Amino acid sequence: MLKIFDKTVTMNHFNKKINMKSEQQFKPFIKRVWGKRQLLSQFESLYPSFNPKKNLYFEPFLWWWAVFFDLRNRYWTWFHAYLCDINTELINTYEVIRDNTEELIKQLKEYRYDKDFFLEIRAWDREENFQEKRSPIERASRFIYLNKTCYNWMYRVNKSWYFNVPFWDIASPNICNEETLYAAKDALQNTTIKNWYFFDIEDLVKKWDFAYFDPPYDVLSTTSSFTDYIEWGFWWEDQIRLKECFDKVTEKWCNAMLSNHNTKRIQMLYEDYNQKVVSAKRFINSDATKRWAVEEIVVLNY
Repeated sequence: MLKIFDKTVTMNHFNKKINMKSEQQFKPFIKRVWGKRQLLSQFESLYPSFNPKKNLYFEPFLWWWAVFFDLRNRYWTWFHAYLCDINTELINTYEVIRDNTEELIKQLKEYRYDKDFFLEIRAWDREENFQEKRSPIERASRFIYLNKTCYNWMYRVNKSWYFNVPFWDIASPNICNEETLYAAKDALQNTTIKNWYFFDIEDLVKKWDFAYFDPPYDVLSTTSSFTDYIEWGFWWEDQIRLKECFDKVTEKWCNAMLSNHNTKRIQMLYEDYNQKVVSAKRFINSDATKRWAVEEIVVLNY
């Protein structure tokens, strides 16, 4: 049986906001179909004890980002965070927002909401040596633009790693939200942003740090395909390797929290741990009558 340690001090013990530049609310700067913002109120009572003056925060699946921004809102003391993901374009975007927001905004303001322009920008990754040919600012602005204008804010790549989500003909997307981008820049100060696999944090975590894992979810059916945010997907073997990572950080007495679909095999995989069920409405189906609440499981080692 793995060690499961007690929760002795609630997060609210340290949740004392102080007057900084302003009491701005940090929030994600791009949209995501599986985002966590609607679950944050349910997460509040699930966060572990965490001293932002002493402990580090790790989020090795940065696609889902909302928990990091929520913690920034709660802990006005600037805890250091390691933000990691294997998606190179996502990591580049975070780095550009943190380090070169002004140039990014300037570039985004030149982009227009137009299908032909969308297809032109989307085709950049078909270019030879795309990541070397295009500057970090161009790649980051492309990433944000495609997110704001593609169907259902999805991120999907084919086996050649080409982005292939179609244009979404919706009313006036906010392609360049300057206020949100500048707030994200502030939130990303005092962060280490790495193009890492989730297991690369295993040797870095220490006692009483906090690691939040929000991987591509276990499939609900054989036709589900929301694992292809990287070209090789995220399959059941990866879920098992993630469980091993969860075990390793637990052995180091690092607080760990994980989200996934509430499937039987995920329940069994994490049967040694504390499990909570939360509910979220997912907006994937184009038919609004077929959008339903989906149960998610939250795994805790405390």
